[in-house]
Amino acid sequence: MLVKLAWRNLWRNKIRTGIMLSAMVFGLIGAVSMMGFVTGMYASMIHNAIAWQTSHIQVHNSRYLNDPDINATIVDASQLQQAIAELTDVKAWSARFVADGMVASARSARGVRITGVEPDAEAQVTPIVESIEQGEWLSDEGRNPVLVSVKMAERLRLKLGSKVVLTLTSASGEVTGGAFRVRGIFKTPSSAFDDGNVFVRRTDLSALAGIDGVHEVAILLGNDNDAFAFKDELQAQISSQNTVRDWQEVQPMLASIIKQMGPSNAIMLGIYVVALAFGIVNIMLMSVFERTREFGVLMAVGMQKHKVFMLIMLETTCLGVSGAVLGILGSIGLVAVFQQTGIPLGKMAEGLGAFGVDTTLYPQVSVSDYQMVFITVVAASLLAALYPAHQILKKRPVDAMAEKH
Repeated sequence: MLVKLAWRNLWRNKIRTGIMLSAMVFGLIGAVSMMGFVTGMYASMIHNAIAWQTSHIQVHNSRYLNDPDINATIVDASQLQQAIAELTDVKAWSARFVADGMVASARSARGVRITGVEPDAEAQVTPIVESIEQGEWLSDEGRNPVLVSVKMAERLRLKLGSKVVLTLTSASGEVTGGAFRVRGIFKTPSSAFDDGNVFVRRTDLSALAGIDGVHEVAILLGNDNDAFAFKDELQAQISSQNTVRDWQEVQPMLASIIKQMGPSNAIMLGIYVVALAFGIVNIMLMSVFERTREFGVLMAVGMQKHKVFMLIMLETTCLGVSGAVLGILGSIGLVAVFQQTGIPLGKMAEGLGAFGVDTTLYPQVSVSDYQMVFITVVAASLLAALYPAHQILKKRPVDAMAEKH
């Protein structure tokens, strides 16, 4: 009975209730959409970092992490490869020979990270093959092929077939170099990665450096969350001179991003809820004061004060639930559209590209996010109704009936 009465009271002034519901719905759609795009941006950064830079797991010689010396190769690499092969969670893995050096053309030179890879294995770990803009991926054919990024090709005035010289410090501590030909030109979502990396065959780089072995093994798993348990399992099976790290340890910034996702969404939702609460306080005060005499009559004929209080709270609950449901339904529809079309970043893409964000953003809103939004909005509505309810309940029935509005 009280619920039915509360719903009818809510719509006694259709225009006022309609305006408040519209404000709640459109405000909630905006808040949820913003939360979705922030989450989508963070997810894009994490996905691209794992895909291009960290993989899920990396293995190095412990000395290499403290001092990236070219002689600090992985200890007992064959044992490591056998351990990886025996673990079922592994999707793909790639052994890399890594050296810091310089790439020089006839026009200019730049410091780079030279990564020597096995072409077939690397193509399974990173999506670099799909990111080649010109030319082709490394293969066993040809002498000393190299892949450079679009950004580096522009700065060094390179094109397919151009000759570059890679210079690095050899295992004996001497500066050595070799001539390479541009086989392909790639472009990744991270402009910082593009600016500092070139790819060659591992055998070519090992021969140039005068040392065999690998400095880094990158492992791709089926699920991001599997990395933490996998790290401990793999570490127990290999030499203690090697260190296994998960993707959050390789790039601590990713761990910080994950920790920031919850608070950032909570801040955006909190701003909306505070504004919503003031709106509800306003509309309920107006509604209650307009019906002061009515509430006085109800109390005078024997209606208990706690039922009057319950009636006001139910009115606000109906308002909050209606606004939350309609707002969430609208948000689901809008997010579904943008998940198909995305939003191009335009001029912002280049700046955000330094952080590994894709040029097109796709929002991500989980079921738990929608649940949090619903609960928060309804709770805020109830809290906002306490003051108007208190204002009417503190009046005596005779005083309330004497009020004129």
